[in-house]
Amino acid sequence: TQTGFWGCFDEFNRINPEVLSVVSSQVKTIQNALQHNKKTLELIGKEVPITRTVGIFVTMNPGYAGRSELPENVKALFRP
Repeated sequence: TQTGFWGCFDEFNRINPEVLSVVSSQVKTIQNALQHNKKTLELIGKEVPITRTVGIFVTMNPGYAGRSELPENVKALFRP
């Protein structure tokens, strides 16, 4: 977040539910900081600066073996 990185999670719907929960909570923290024009945010117990050019993208291939449907609260993180 402090460098304005863009991250892409490929095949997001293949992430284990336990890991997905942690990732989605961190994504929500980043989104909240951006929406409220904050200069810093807390991630993994550290206060870090946030740059507005940060971007998070996901790809999914629903319907294939090993893929699962995302929970509604996770889907909502990536809807306009």
